[in-house]
Amino acid sequence: MSSVHAISDLHVGFRENREFVEGLRPASGDDWLIVAGDVAEYVSDVEWTLRTLRERYATVIWTPGNHELWTVNNDPVQLRGEARYGALVDMCRSIGVLTPEDPYPVWEGEDGPVTIAPLFLLYDYTFRPEGTSTKEEALRVAQEAGVVCTDEVYLHPDPHPTRDAWCDARLAYTEKRLSALAPGTRTVLVNHWPLVREPTRVLWYPEFAQWCGTERTADWHSRFGAVSVVYGHLHIPRTIWTGDVPHIEVSVGYPREWRQRGGAPRGPRRILPVPETS
Repeated sequence: MSSVHAISDLHVGFRENREFVEGLRPASGDDWLIVAGDVAEYVSDVEWTLRTLRERYATVIWTPGNHELWTVNNDPVQLRGEARYGALVDMCRSIGVLTPEDPYPVWEGEDGPVTIAPLFLLYDYTFRPEGTSTKEEALRVAQEAGVVCTDEVYLHPDPHPTRDAWCDARLAYTEKRLSALAPGTRTVLVNHWPLVREPTRVLWYPEFAQWCGTERTADWHSRFGAVSVVYGHLHIPRTIWTGDVPHIEVSVGYPREWRQRGGAPRGPRRILPVPETS
């Protein structure tokens, strides 16, 4: 019987993380793997990783994180914003990896059918620090605290005027797609950034939360029939619950982080069949 696993924040630019990916193997050739963003900054590294995983897993589903969308100076691919994302989608399609632009696949396992919905939503600065009511105030507080996400330098929203405007467009597009699912459809919602704010409450630097999601997805797990939500980005692998829906962070993170948690990266988390305890 096949199963669906998920992982994120592979950051294969680090030698130790690349070696970890080289060693990943499914328990069964029928298993699926969700890759929930932050594979790497260079398109060539993203392609190597997804191609390697696609050769081993029956189905690979990818959604971007912020690092894939960065346009760093020494990447030969200097596309920005939507053009960069479009090139990544085309690359994925060329190697048989599913993306947020493809029909949502349906897993027919012992808990099935379950529709796996990879989402690409970005963030809109609404996870603001206490006492702030606007994006401008939130950014000022973060700057005063010395906390500014690297996205502000490398994640270009072209042709949108801002990253939150791009988020607006992605929310509208994705909500329309999810709303078109048949009533009663059971889903696994996959997004690099958490769909609810609760996971950000434990951040060492709470000002960073504004780069971590949007308040407008807070009820999507209930609206769209989620049996679970998969996310990454925070590098704090754990499960929280919203009602009876588990929100599962599946990050690997940087070597210095996973060493502190036990000396080795944590492998993919099983998502389906739904574990008795996540």
